[in-house]
Amino acid sequence: MSISINRRNVLQGAAAFAGTSLLGDLHAQTAKEHWPSKPIKLVVPFNAGGATDILARAFGEGLSKRVGQPVLIDNRLGGSGIVGTEAVVKSPADGQTLLMSLSSSMLAFQYLYTKLPYNPQKDIALVTQVCSAPVVLAVHPSVPVSNMKELIAYCKANKGKLSFGSYGVGSYAHLAGAYLSKTTDSDITHAAYKGESQMIQELIGGQFQFGFLSAQNVKPFADSGRVKAIGVTGRHRMQVMPNVPTIYEQGVQDDAYSLVGWIAMGAPAGVSKEIIAQLYGHMLEVSKDPKVQERITTAGFTPMMSSPEQFRENYLRDMPVWKSMVETAGAKLD
Repeated sequence: MSISINRRNVLQGAAAFAGTSLLGDLHAQTAKEHWPSKPIKLVVPFNAGGATDILARAFGEGLSKRVGQPVLIDNRLGGSGIVGTEAVVKSPADGQTLLMSLSSSMLAFQYLYTKLPYNPQKDIALVTQVCSAPVVLAVHPSVPVSNMKELIAYCKANKGKLSFGSYGVGSYAHLAGAYLSKTTDSDITHAAYKGESQMIQELIGGQFQFGFLSAQNVKPFADSGRVKAIGVTGRHRMQVMPNVPTIYEQGVQDDAYSLVGWIAMGAPAGVSKEIIAQLYGHMLEVSKDPKVQERITTAGFTPMMSSPEQFRENYLRDMPVWKSMVETAGAKLD
């Protein structure tokens, strides 16, 4: 069978195809221009009034002004951040639902939980790390130590007699305390609390001997002498507590104490690169607001505003450290 090809039909078909392609480009451009098409939901999987929530509201206000749509904060509590994070990753990948959370739920939990309802590496699109979040190692005034090396020696000399507090199972405070217990063979008891407010009151009351806490919450009590701040995590001192040396500069250079958590923005996997790029650009501009900068630094954090590509690099670098920390601590949850 022969097939007759009419030149006119071919030209008409080509024109139609070109028109379809152009129409597709116009639709894509229009979709890009119209993001966001409705109010943005920014999920914070923690309590209102906490550091993550405060920063989410500061950035949300600035983002709203830039995109011309309200940014609604949704405090979705439960599971130390798991419930809210799961809600985001199961949302449509249209850039209308976003996440502001911690390195715990966005990274570390994949090593801690055997039944995590999402895969952080596959289900979360990384937008930007808003800030790094070093924490303060604080001890009760009755504990006769003034630095990390002395605390290590004290733990070894008091095997089975000490306890440490944390603001949640699976948090850095929990894993770091368990890591210290394991590496010193000290059998230190873990006292878990539902938040830092209760935890710090119990530390002041002497219910446990030490714990890792945010600068925002511990600074007033350290300044008044009700607790002793003996070190901070990471490689750089905090602007808000410049006289407290890092654990690293004290000569205890384990990766577990050099590791710094972070607060970051994520989205459901599948959100287009164009929307991610727009979102990051807006967030970067919002971060330049002096009021936003002040919110970050007064909480004891350090601004980062990593690009999506930098975020991915940092994420891959931190992964083996978190994994090793969880394994060394022997922590595992269902």
